[in-house]
Amino acid sequence: MPKPRRPRRPRPQPDRALYLALVLRECPECQSRTAADYQNFRTVTTLDGTIRMTLLIRRCPNLDCSRFLRPYRPEAEPHFALPYHEFGLDVLTLVGRLRHAEHRSIPEIHRELTRRGVLLAERTVTNLLDRYDELRALASADPKRLEPLLRPQGRVILAIDGLQPDVGHEVLWILRDCLSGEILLARSLLSSSAKDLAGLITQVQKALPVPITGVVSDGRDSLRKAVKKALPGVPHQLCHFHYLREAAQPIYEADRHATKELKKRVRGIRPIERQAEKALEQDPDDEEAELVRGCCAAVRAAVTDDGLPPLSAAGLKLHARLSQIAASLDRVAALAGSVPGGLKRLQQLRRRGLEETAALFPAVREAYQWVKRVARILKNEGLSAKKVRRRLVQLLVRMRRAAATSGEPSVKAGLNRFLKVTKSYWPGLFRCYEVPDLPRTNNDLEHAFGSHRYHKRRASGRRGASPGLVVMGSARVISSLATRLRPAEGRVLRPGYVEDWKELRAELEAGRESRRKQRRFRHDPAAYLAKLEQQCLQLTLPS
Repeated sequence: MPKPRRPRRPRPQPDRALYLALVLRECPECQSRTAADYQNFRTVTTLDGTIRMTLLIRRCPNLDCSRFLRPYRPEAEPHFALPYHEFGLDVLTLVGRLRHAEHRSIPEIHRELTRRGVLLAERTVTNLLDRYDELRALASADPKRLEPLLRPQGRVILAIDGLQPDVGHEVLWILRDCLSGEILLARSLLSSSAKDLAGLITQVQKALPVPITGVVSDGRDSLRKAVKKALPGVPHQLCHFHYLREAAQPIYEADRHATKELKKRVRGIRPIERQAEKALEQDPDDEEAELVRGCCAAVRAAVTDDGLPPLSAAGLKLHARLSQIAASLDRVAALAGSVPGGLKRLQQLRRRGLEETAALFPAVREAYQWVKRVARILKNEGLSAKKVRRRLVQLLVRMRRAAATSGEPSVKAGLNRFLKVTKSYWPGLFRCYEVPDLPRTNNDLEHAFGSHRYHKRRASGRRGASPGLVVMGSARVISSLATRLRPAEGRVLRPGYVEDWKELRAELEAGRESRRKQRRFRHDPAAYLAKLEQQCLQLTLPS
């Protein structure tokens, strides 16, 4: 059954009139006095009502002027609404605040605007949100706004990272100041070569009123080359978190394999739980059934607590907790002589799982001890870069000896991989101890990405980063973070912002058009290719 269409409502009638004229009546090119030519009429809906604006348009009468007969519109017009838009800037600001600061969904924003007397379609709310993101991004990146924020600190420490929700598509690159927390640039690039990234860094460097005294990033090769090319001589810190995660990858894989094998052998707790629940339904005061259910809850909590690399080993944690549960049941059996039937089956299940996987964990435990020793040295308790470097060298020498003498192939392979990755990261591991306020990790920028995804999920329900984040990311990420972090700042637009807004929107629209073409091809490859063939044939026709 087709969905019933909503009844159409006419636009509200204007409740007040406004007349706008040019303040400066001389042509900015030739300084000739412009002549009044005609009037334009616009109806703009604001939060305070609907305005009927009358605009006096003037033209330059000088035949020798490059702007001959080109229209000059009143300077105050862009402060009410964007060109060709029927809703005022105050409506856009409210939409952005409701979305990014209060995490309202599109239908909720539509209902709030309707309650305030602003009549519009639900789809229009999405368009207004896009316009707000573009304008807020322009306002946040205004050099006149950034200069008083950055000038007192006297320098900038640059953090660089990229976000790629879809493999093979664009990467959204963010450049952020670690000291002030300001996002200096967000740009989507299809190619993440060193040349392209160096161009972004150079663009930021030229726009800053203060020098860049340090850079922190992950260890990808293109970023290293880009920083070296764009900022020669500037200390470049490589993220310790990314270093440990990459170096300990084989060790983490061994731990994950051991975790999988152990979980495979402890999956029989559900029948025990079900039997205890059935007993509690028959007798809510059954203490034995309640005890069995409590032990099963402990096992389930241990099984579902997964760690994150590089320092949290999920398998070792699971093995330790199951060993604690098994030891607790053994102590009960030793003191009481026996355990209840449900706990006895649980005890046998845990013992069998631990015994059958016992050979997998000693190697993982030995390898993770080396990783944690490296992490403790890099954490650094106030030592100089020279002392930290000396301590790490001594530990790596012992690690190399352990790898050479180890009889366990997995330990040997894991330690050799760790030493190899350490050699590639070595030049950038100690810059943070030499430059004040240069962070050891790039986690703050990673948290900014995560914060945007979290607030996006609260408003839309989408769990992961959407492909639209990369397409609109150069405006959306900046707008979202700025609205939440500085809600009182509002949207401050400098005079003449319309041309910059048009350039930004054209850039974003080009990215959206590229995604539209990809969707059209996936939807109907034959029709898409037939259209391209027709265009190719028309190019070959004689003109």
